[in-house]
Amino acid sequence: MIRYIIVFLGIIPIISCNPKPEQASQPEEGQLQFKYANGFRVFQIRENIYRVFIDRPYQGSTNSLEYLLVPEGESIPDHDQDVTVIKTPVKRIICTSTTHIPLLDYLNETQALIGFPTPDYISSPAMRARIDSGLVEDLGIDKSLNVEMALELNPDAVMAYTMGGVSESILKLRELNIPVLINAEYLEEHPLGRAEWIRLAGLLFDKKDRSDSVFTAIEKRYIDLQKIAGQTDLRPSAFSGVMYGDTWFLPGGNNYAARLMKDAGIEYLWNDNPENGYLELSFETVLDRAVNADLWIGVASFTSLDQLGAEDSRYTLFSAFENGHVYTYDARKGALGGSEFLELGYLRPDIILADLIRIAHPEISGLDSMYFHAKLQ
Repeated sequence: MIRYIIVFLGIIPIISCNPKPEQASQPEEGQLQFKYANGFRVFQIRENIYRVFIDRPYQGSTNSLEYLLVPEGESIPDHDQDVTVIKTPVKRIICTSTTHIPLLDYLNETQALIGFPTPDYISSPAMRARIDSGLVEDLGIDKSLNVEMALELNPDAVMAYTMGGVSESILKLRELNIPVLINAEYLEEHPLGRAEWIRLAGLLFDKKDRSDSVFTAIEKRYIDLQKIAGQTDLRPSAFSGVMYGDTWFLPGGNNYAARLMKDAGIEYLWNDNPENGYLELSFETVLDRAVNADLWIGVASFTSLDQLGAEDSRYTLFSAFENGHVYTYDARKGALGGSEFLELGYLRPDIILADLIRIAHPEISGLDSMYFHAKLQ
């Protein structure tokens, strides 16, 4: 899935990290419990002082990153030199992915954002108002981050993201004593696992109760919707994705998108595949399996059947195209064209699930209108 993020240049191996531990079968003393997220662990070592491990900073990582969250004015516990200390509550933060923005909004910390790369991609109305007022610095475009400008902003923390290794930009920020927290929400397989990262964000802002409450409400709605979908025996078949060049990208069977379709009562045609990421297939391979599929969900930014067919006439060979059962997730855009789905979807999988149930099960009454998704006309 394309995300509006900063991708740091100069990927190099991590030099400040700890070997990733085996997952304990029982919680350790002081360990906070998380139901779905597997990418981080948190231990409370004193009142409001937390030790955090990001166990999967990026795909393929064999090391974890360690942090200490310590209230301002409190003594800092003894720690190794490769442990990053973040003073809480964070009041000034730089974020690097639009998926971080809802974390701030839902914690009522919109005012904490002071810098972002290419803020035009941000859709949140509250954050757009802050940006339009000149309160959020543009820290670069695409694959560069203005480290000098970031230093001048004097952030309490940077929330960053990396696809592989820790970049030179991140290391430079750390050398300048700017704490960088790696957010690896995108690696979570369960939709609610991605949403549960708000509970870690809540610790940064000293809003544990608020973040727990937000997550609990999202979880409840997701489970309630899942139960509604489970009441019907109908299981329409579906596939996803489009061609990029000569390759069709679609979710593996353990990908969070596949889990969402399963929970919506949809038979995803690649649910037998064990991959968590995205599969790279030929057109012929996809056509062979999905030619008679009931639904085609997730056609990138295409806005009409005519546009989709004009891009590649072979798309018209699918029954879902012929029957008009093709759906985009990109129906809602921010003021400057940013995707609300790509920004808010990680935190609100319940909204995505409600959309998918509406698509797959029109026989179920009482559901809200689709929010992120729309049928191509």
